[in-house]
Amino acid sequence: MEHINLVETFSEFKEFKNIDRETMMRIIEDVFRHMLIKKHGSDENFNVIVNIDKGDLEIWRNREIVEDGGVEDENRQIAYSEAIKIEPDFEVGEEVSEEIKMKDFGRREILTIRQNLMAKIQEFEKDNIFKKYKEKIGEIITGEVYQVWKKEILVLDDEYIELTLPRSEQIPSDFYRKGDTLRAVVSKVDMRNNTPVIVLSRTSPSFLERLFEAEVPEVYDGLITIRNIVRVPGERAKLAVESYDDRIDPVGACVGMKGSRIHGIVRELRNENIDVINFTSNPSLYITRALSPAKISSITINEGTKRADVYMKPDQVSLAIGKGGYNIKLASKLTGYEIDVYRDTDFDNEDVDIQEFADEIDQWIIDELKTIGCDTARSVLDLSIEELVNRTDLEEETIKEVIRILRAEFE
Repeated sequence: MEHINLVETFSEFKEFKNIDRETMMRIIEDVFRHMLIKKHGSDENFNVIVNIDKGDLEIWRNREIVEDGGVEDENRQIAYSEAIKIEPDFEVGEEVSEEIKMKDFGRREILTIRQNLMAKIQEFEKDNIFKKYKEKIGEIITGEVYQVWKKEILVLDDEYIELTLPRSEQIPSDFYRKGDTLRAVVSKVDMRNNTPVIVLSRTSPSFLERLFEAEVPEVYDGLITIRNIVRVPGERAKLAVESYDDRIDPVGACVGMKGSRIHGIVRELRNENIDVINFTSNPSLYITRALSPAKISSITINEGTKRADVYMKPDQVSLAIGKGGYNIKLASKLTGYEIDVYRDTDFDNEDVDIQEFADEIDQWIIDELKTIGCDTARSVLDLSIEELVNRTDLEEETIKEVIRILRAEFE
């Protein structure tokens, strides 16, 4: 029968799209009832029976038998002479059920049914994907790289659903080829032009948080709480953790024996430096821990302006600032305080390694001074401007600026 092929076609589509049996039956029935209403004005006297497993569809129309010439509604009534052609024993007043064949629908109607079925199934599938991933926001997804473009990567999950990882959500050192396995967190789910758009992220703090939940059972079980996370993706990250169980060392548990737990996370994040510190409500102690590995001599906090003046020995300043200034920037974000670092020069005879001024003096200038044996601030200040000009390739204005910076250190 013609209708069997129609249903089998969409039964195969059902298997491919993983739509459950009941939903597929409901969609098919709704589409056919819509067509019946359009063709006959009503579907109330029709029975639509769908059997997805057998690939079978039956449509039966129920009509009342009336005297010949007494038919007022051809959809709901049938003349006695027509009824006895179906079954000779019928009598006036009885109800007759007659099967509607696919050939009773026109070619255009069958094409419309096919199109409506396809549209309904696709609409359901899109809604299903949207709802599914809306609930997965903040969760880690593992997918396969399907296509790599300049601005984004197309990823397929295990159900071949398309996911997007924009360049802005990738770690700068990320490099993927087609077929590679990729892990990222679901960042955002939108509907654009009636199509779900699922955006992934590897730079989000929640990605790092989910990785810790996966690697550290105490975090997953809630025995350790991650209070805050700040990141410069691919460079450095800082986590503040705490535990309400005194028997648990939150930092030690997150790092693991010889770094066993954190190593996997670091590799996943392209060797991102991860500092795990104990959270505390004491601002001075919190800032001190956040600036680790630098050691602080003293600290002054202004709660009103949320600023902290931190003093430390000259050899600790570069540690506090960190490569590219990331350490001090992340410490400020983690604690919520604007941190200013000052060299603590309590002794007049104290000298400072010239390399400690790398945040104020260009490295090439420092290297030039080192070539003439000036490794410390005082060794530069002990020479006259004229002598420095003669012994180096530096301009006089450059040397004057260097001397100004170095003298300010000891004032």
